[in-house]
Amino acid sequence: MALWLAAACLALVLSSAPLQASTPASADCLQQFLEQLGWRFSRSSGADPQYHRGQPCTRASLAEAQDLGDLRLAIPDHYDEAQRRELLRELLEDPASICAYAFQLGDASRRAAARLEGNPGYRFSALQLGWIGFGPRGAAQQGWQRFRSFGRGYRPAAGNAAALDAFYVGHVRSECGVGRQVAQLATQRELYGDAGFDQEFSADELSIGTFLTLHGTASILLGSSAGEFLADGKAVRTSEMGRQAFMGAPGFIEHVFDRSYLDDINNQAENFVVVDVSEAAAQALAMHGGFAHYDRVNRRVWELARQMPGHARRRFERLLYERDPRLRAALPAQYRPLLEQIDALLADPFYQGFVVYVHPRGTRPVGYHIARLLDRNPRTPYAFELALHNLHTTLYRRWVEHRLQQCAGGDAGPSRAMQEPPLQR
Repeated sequence: MALWLAAACLALVLSSAPLQASTPASADCLQQFLEQLGWRFSRSSGADPQYHRGQPCTRASLAEAQDLGDLRLAIPDHYDEAQRRELLRELLEDPASICAYAFQLGDASRRAAARLEGNPGYRFSALQLGWIGFGPRGAAQQGWQRFRSFGRGYRPAAGNAAALDAFYVGHVRSECGVGRQVAQLATQRELYGDAGFDQEFSADELSIGTFLTLHGTASILLGSSAGEFLADGKAVRTSEMGRQAFMGAPGFIEHVFDRSYLDDINNQAENFVVVDVSEAAAQALAMHGGFAHYDRVNRRVWELARQMPGHARRRFERLLYERDPRLRAALPAQYRPLLEQIDALLADPFYQGFVVYVHPRGTRPVGYHIARLLDRNPRTPYAFELALHNLHTTLYRRWVEHRLQQCAGGDAGPSRAMQEPPLQR
């Protein structure tokens, strides 16, 4: 437990600007919010608070965490209002609180992915005019304002939630990088609700476009409002914490060899947002220390696949993921040992239980993407990477501030007190 908490504290370091400096909430408001987050409180005759944080990041659900006794705190009877406030403010920054928040983040991420995946009008096309294509209706009619040419930058024009509806129910085309941005923003919409999403963020903070474009905006993803990033590219620290620490996290599956080895430039990478991680997948990641082990497995799968005959359309997707019985039966006998080796490698729980949303492929386990990319770019293996994100730092603090303002009946305007300048990259 001590090692787990140490890893959690390291992975989820909050900025030096504490929540208590900007939040006027009473002890009752703080306790009400923390109870909604998942904490259970009791009274104690002892001199000091009695914590039982447990391991909520390793649980399948908040209900399971609570059933197993996680997220409990006994507050001494003799604590007055000021002492309770200080104790509960500190609890907001506790790694266990961020794990409790991750349950809500995961639910929001899954709702967002389902809405995006359920819109047949949101497509990917190499033939679109510009980086993002809003079709015949144009950007303005679907709630967006262009601020860079060739579709490289847009911001909401008249309401944040209304703008996201273009991707939920409208007709839009984009590549998967924008798809990842939209999924990240849609997760915040689902987390806040439409009214809160409109209230909390400025239009510029919800800019979409090329990743380079975002750096010159107030984007909450990569711009001046992003604040403090968590950098854990190979998911070493995140894997130590447990499955819920991955919820909503952005990442990508990227070609290992240089661009000269790409046959399909439109599939050079798969940008994703994590929507679910099974218990077995989380245990496998923890045991192997993150993504680096699976990069090596990907390389071995690729080496074995290179020895397989044939060039049928979607051959490896059908052979390895769909497990097409006719295609597998037609494989010459001398190649079946190769297939058995690949099957054994991809049977690892990580490939089956680490589930991501990728536009326009939808929500699927990463094993699907590895099989598919063997077809699209057969001359290079692929590797996994988590992108820089601020889900557990700046965006967590802003959400807490928003919720506490609601309880305290404070200013309804966007909260800026918990933002910090972005770290140098």
